[in-house]
Amino acid sequence: MVKNDDIDLIRHSLAHLLATAVLEIYPDTKPTIGPTISNGFYYDFDLPAGAGAKEGFLELVEVRMREILKTWKTFEGKEVSAKKAKEFFKNNEYKLELIEDLEKEGQKITLYTSGEFTDLCRGGHVSEIKDIPKDSWKLEKIAGAYWRGDEKNKMLTRIYGLAFESKEKLLEYIALQEEAKKRDHKKLGKELDLFVFSELVGPGLPIYTPKGATVRREIVNYSNELQKAIGYREVYTPNINKAELFKVSGHYEKYKEGMFRVVSNYSKEEYYLKPMNCPHHTQIYASKGRSYRDLPIRIADFANLYRDEKPGELNGLTRLRAFSQDDGHSFCREDQIKEEFLSVLGIIKVAMETYGMKYNIELSLWDPKNPEKYLGEPDVWEKSQKLLEEILVENKIDYVKIEGEAAIYGPKMDLIAKDSLGRELQISTIQLDFIMPERFGLKYTDKDGSEKTPVMIHRAIVGSPERFMGILIEHYAGNFPLWLSPVQVKVIPVRENHNAYAQEVFDFLKENNIRAEVDLADENLGKKVRQAKNEKIPYWIVLGDKEVASKEVTVEARGDGEGKKLGSLSIEKFLERLQKEIKEKK
Repeated sequence: MVKNDDIDLIRHSLAHLLATAVLEIYPDTKPTIGPTISNGFYYDFDLPAGAGAKEGFLELVEVRMREILKTWKTFEGKEVSAKKAKEFFKNNEYKLELIEDLEKEGQKITLYTSGEFTDLCRGGHVSEIKDIPKDSWKLEKIAGAYWRGDEKNKMLTRIYGLAFESKEKLLEYIALQEEAKKRDHKKLGKELDLFVFSELVGPGLPIYTPKGATVRREIVNYSNELQKAIGYREVYTPNINKAELFKVSGHYEKYKEGMFRVVSNYSKEEYYLKPMNCPHHTQIYASKGRSYRDLPIRIADFANLYRDEKPGELNGLTRLRAFSQDDGHSFCREDQIKEEFLSVLGIIKVAMETYGMKYNIELSLWDPKNPEKYLGEPDVWEKSQKLLEEILVENKIDYVKIEGEAAIYGPKMDLIAKDSLGRELQISTIQLDFIMPERFGLKYTDKDGSEKTPVMIHRAIVGSPERFMGILIEHYAGNFPLWLSPVQVKVIPVRENHNAYAQEVFDFLKENNIRAEVDLADENLGKKVRQAKNEKIPYWIVLGDKEVASKEVTVEARGDGEGKKLGSLSIEKFLERLQKEIKEKK
């Protein structure tokens, strides 16, 4: 079995092998770049017209890769001048562009060869080709990709390959991918009648059905419950705002391309749909004088946000143009920062335990080599980053530093959750901001009568409820826990003469705030039960002669196969069970 630290070398070597195979099949191909990724590798090609669309193309390339692999032994690298590199790749404009960039940056240029194939490459390959396990990799799929990710450039053909430490790891990953397809929230969302998209409404703009609106509302309510417990109060801010607000905050300068511009019929002022809440919350703070005794001031907002995402990047509920956030901001003194961070981390931990997700923490820092991407001076960034790291260290919280992932106004702690399939997802965030309060001129009067600028802490518990709903659909495979389920109980009479008692049971549950449905359709019992199972309802009640006579209910619970029979009990006892389970959010 391959060591974990060797797998990246194997993936990189296989990218070279892929390029070799494609060139042998289609010699007129122009290879571009071929990096490693978390599950393998890919390579982008400028293929002859129609080549990648031919039936069996992927299989043909993989067979050729395996044949070539038998003849390879190792990789030989050599440093060359830009002139020599350009001469070697004179017929490949993509490589020439890369060489030009390396030359401008003053970086060395190296070529690596194995077999008959030579590529422009920084290195990082296996020393012996025989170290690559033959059954631990395979080609996965073909996709389109713009050169260098820019839609103004030519569309290339991207070939993805999977590569792992062993055959077992590869098969495990493939099995998880198959399970992920079954759990796709777009597929389950339609089957469970949770949300729809309409061409007339527009891409990235979801419409929630009554069932979907229920799930979304429960997510929002739970976030509200958690944040109220640590002193946050809900506000609501307008969706349309003058451009000046975003000019002061800095978003106009750094984020304008991601914002929707709004045109008025009666005013020439520039307006935008808001992409975030933080600038608006500064105006609540600024609306009256503040004393050091007033701080921290904690406010939260579920107002809709809008971002002009590219159509090709939209993805069900997980990448939208219209969404909300369980967004909150604390305006506090510097001596309150640590306490504020810890209280937010506390409720995030509770949320992740409730939703059944494990997580780790990333400390996202700025990129000092590209200060133009951020607001504020380097000394402010150094101060805020040091403070965040101290909080993590003092509280013995494990974390990983990630450079270049900070927000434009400050460093942040990002919570990376793992769902039931082991996929990592960035969900929660806590961000430290010395810059925006300064830009808006926010002040408070300190003990000695002097004016001070507050610190602003940005935080989200699960982020966007809409995105999180999509994540949860896949995490639970549509089997929401009772407290989140849009329908909690289905009441099923066996025959029409049991309908009156079924209606009575349904009314009782509804009066006690249980989300119930009653199925009075003139269908056989088996079909009704199958329907309840297909709808992934947590509990269903079957009512026949025995139940009508005893005034009890026979309950079955959602489970594997045929479900779990809980037997007969009084409706009052069943209600107690439901209420306890809902309260505990099991």
